[in-house]
Amino acid sequence: MIPASSRNWRRTSLINSKLDRPTALIADDEPLLRGRLRAHLERLWPELEVVAEARNGREAIELFDIHAPQIVFLDVHMPGLNGVEAARSVARRAEVVFVTAHEQYAVEAFAQGALDYVVKPFDEGRIADTVGRLKERLAAPPTRPRAALESVLDELAAEMRRRGPARSHLQWIKASVGSSVRLIPVDQIAFLRSDEKYTLVAWEGGEALIRKTIRELADELDPGSFVQIHRSVIVNLRCVSQVERGLNETAEIRLKGRNDVLPVSRSYLHVFRQM
Repeated sequence: MIPASSRNWRRTSLINSKLDRPTALIADDEPLLRGRLRAHLERLWPELEVVAEARNGREAIELFDIHAPQIVFLDVHMPGLNGVEAARSVARRAEVVFVTAHEQYAVEAFAQGALDYVVKPFDEGRIADTVGRLKERLAAPPTRPRAALESVLDELAAEMRRRGPARSHLQWIKASVGSSVRLIPVDQIAFLRSDEKYTLVAWEGGEALIRKTIRELADELDPGSFVQIHRSVIVNLRCVSQVERGLNETAEIRLKGRNDVLPVSRSYLHVFRQM
């Protein structure tokens, strides 16, 4: 058995290591702005290592799962999955800083929710203030209730959906079945699961393979009905019969009238926290 003193020394060493070499991820669909923010951070916080850069919210979640940074800078308005939606996936495991160019309602909401943000065009003084707060948070135990933080993010996400432009969503998926081509109504689809080359479409009438990626489909399907639950799986919420929680903030989904069991990864578990 490892003595308690040794365990405490290792824990202290790990904390000090994280403080000495903090890590961050920057997500913004504009490469020039990612570069500018990175340059400001290099000047103001030389010890900070930017371990990855993402072009959209989905890529940010994928890179977060790979690199596990302590800080995530998220542009609010990105194509596909926006920054607020991405924050709902990572806020339990990292400090989140929003980046916004406009939308006064968002700035007010961030301030009321004690969420940190920086405004574009960047002001180095404002970024310096944010860096100071981040250093304090990393050095201290978490004090903000996670449930309250998630509630603020849920409200922000709902507000952005209300204010955003109306979007048309995919109604049919074209798939080859044998020697014929089927038009599959999306409301009949139970789930979609991808491998390296193809995506499996499972619907009431059977299964078929298509060449569209999960990332493409996630941006085209109605988010009110279809949600991504794993980097390779999208499920129709109307087809979910049961969510079974597992260890290490994971879960499995069982579907109505099907034997399939689908995995839910940590980054997407927030979808089912209030169900």
